[in-house]
Amino acid sequence: MTQEQPAGESEVLDFLLLPDFSMMAFSSAVEPLRAANQLAGRALYGWSTFSLDGKPVAASNGVVVTPEGALGQAGEAGTLFVCAGNGAERFDHEALNRRLRALSARRAMLGGLCTGAIALARAGLLEGYRCTIHWENVEGFAEEFPELDITATLFELDRDRITCSGGTAPLDMMINKIAGTHGGDLGVKVAEMMLHHAVRHPHDVQRMPIQYRTGITHPKLLAAIAHMEAFIESPARLAEIAGAVSLSPRQLERLFRQHIGKKPTRYYMDLRLQRARLLLRQTTMSITQIAVATGFASASHFTRSYGELFERSPREERLNLKPIPL
Repeated sequence: MTQEQPAGESEVLDFLLLPDFSMMAFSSAVEPLRAANQLAGRALYGWSTFSLDGKPVAASNGVVVTPEGALGQAGEAGTLFVCAGNGAERFDHEALNRRLRALSARRAMLGGLCTGAIALARAGLLEGYRCTIHWENVEGFAEEFPELDITATLFELDRDRITCSGGTAPLDMMINKIAGTHGGDLGVKVAEMMLHHAVRHPHDVQRMPIQYRTGITHPKLLAAIAHMEAFIESPARLAEIAGAVSLSPRQLERLFRQHIGKKPTRYYMDLRLQRARLLLRQTTMSITQIAVATGFASASHFTRSYGELFERSPREERLNLKPIPL
């Protein structure tokens, strides 16, 4: 993964790859830089990779990257992206915190790809900044850092901090960066080379509309699901949901049976339990706190319902989490 050191006024970006980092996020950030160099016929950008100890590091998909250096060298170019992935919420590394704080004191540009924002936040470097993170991690991130200004956008550039939600969002982030620095024409050419026909803007939302996530097209049914998703902690009654979309409860039940094959109450319960599963995996909230956060009156009711859907208890869910290699 070594890029030849560019000459002249090339901009060099460093990437610190944490254990189980997202290969999709990392490659989506680097490939537009490579394409820009190819199209420009010169090295506009260079990049270097680092791991905590300088040894090869595995992505969450198992692919192993051999870095060019260790933590103590990362960020010397003036820009450092921390690239993380699965399990970043269970990863805390004091040497990393110290390094990030030192770079911040030198006014380096610091970024987080996918769940890399967690590392920046744990080092105390996101307070007073807008920031974002992958949508699956938003609730846990907000729970741990309630003081932060967290958005649900694709990426956020706020002065000397840049955070990106991951997936293919770094592709949009880097194309926007290339266009801003070297002109819109080059940005368009990079997008075309990547077969990326619709470059998204920073404040585009991360999640697909409910219609595409569910395959449902009925407008009232989509509105009912949106209402459910908005009221997880304090679940709405069936009559309230039906009234919000100008249907009777009986009409709403008929729509759910016809298009989803479930009663609306069952669908709503599953939504809440899926949210609980994310909180179990990504936060240190107690089981009782998660029960409350997903609208259950008691931990026992939550535990019973969770077991019925996932065939394991909330406690077993946590015990089965993969440890983060250090």
